[in-house]
Amino acid sequence: QIHNAYFSLPWLNRAFDLLLSVTIGFSQTLYRDIHNRHHRGNSDRPGADGTTVDPLSIYLHGRNGQPDNVWAYTFLSFFRDDPKAIYQEMQRKRPADARWVKVEIGMTVLVYVALALYDWHALLVLLPFWYLGQSLSSLNGYYEHLGGNPDLPIAWGVSSYSWLYNLIWMNNGYHAEHHYRPKMHWTRVKAFHREIREQQQAAGVKVIPLAHGLGFLLKHPKR
Repeated sequence: QIHNAYFSLPWLNRAFDLLLSVTIGFSQTLYRDIHNRHHRGNSDRPGADGTTVDPLSIYLHGRNGQPDNVWAYTFLSFFRDDPKAIYQEMQRKRPADARWVKVEIGMTVLVYVALALYDWHALLVLLPFWYLGQSLSSLNGYYEHLGGNPDLPIAWGVSSYSWLYNLIWMNNGYHAEHHYRPKMHWTRVKAFHREIREQQQAAGVKVIPLAHGLGFLLKHPKR
């Protein structure tokens, strides 16, 4: 429910966004805007003002034009994230979405407050796994772009064609293809890869043999 809506009825999409918000502990509508901004910048390097279009760029906190340290990016991104500017832009351009963000956040807070009142031990156990889940997402995202070319659309992402990874993660390994055609349904990216394989090879698209989340097990030459 990021690039393409699941349902034709708007209220069903709103309801599903609300369910996802409670499940992940963060506004799904706001996350959609963050993710779309990620696709606008494609892990770009900082400009003259030191900022990036992509708030999730692996270069944002790096030095001398190099990517951030993988473990700093993995474990500190949770604390570095500041969605305020993206929310303010949403307020200006899509006020209805901004209002729904408040509903999602409010409902999520109510659910977790109710959980704490019912059994605070449950919330205490949940919190570290919530943080570690966010960290795992950052780790995965890091290797989806380490070695990608922010200046070349066909090479914006890094792909992994591990059959098991793509089987259980619904072709998430085809990340270069996803960034090149973000609205393409996940069931079509394999065929799309076959169509553009020679172009990708000519452009130097990086491919790793393991799932992105295991990228730290590999050696990655600097570009």
